[in-house]
Amino acid sequence: MRPVLWLRVAAALTLIHAVLHTIGGVYGAVPPGPATVAVTAMKENTFDAFGNLRSFWMFYRGMGLGATVSLTLEAVVLWFLASLAKTEGVRLRPIVLAFAVGFVALSVVSWQYFFLAPVITELLIAASLVVASVGLGTERVSELAGQAAS
Repeated sequence: MRPVLWLRVAAALTLIHAVLHTIGGVYGAVPPGPATVAVTAMKENTFDAFGNLRSFWMFYRGMGLGATVSLTLEAVVLWFLASLAKTEGVRLRPIVLAFAVGFVALSVVSWQYFFLAPVITELLIAASLVVASVGLGTERVSELAGQAAS
């Protein structure tokens, strides 16, 4: 098991997820028909939200961009964690597993409210993180064992 590699795979998949979410989900074209009617209604009906004039479209777009920012940040953090994996593997394991649980939970939300593509991506990210966590700390443990034997 090469935890650095698997953490980098998870980071790359997370960044791809962020980019595709932004292209397709946030800025994607609205199909004609009922979806266009719904989006038009979301854009045209404004209301006061804590002293600001907003619409449900603004909330929808803002939350979509918020998800993009979060996914991008997660990709960067996972990349940084990969750099620490060789020296801090045992200490990183709970952090990596927390990310894995988070991506499994996100896949459940995606299954319930979206469609299959993000579910698959999120489960692949979670699987990469679980595989990485299995190998975390093994290099350091074997290095310490070698030093103790000397």
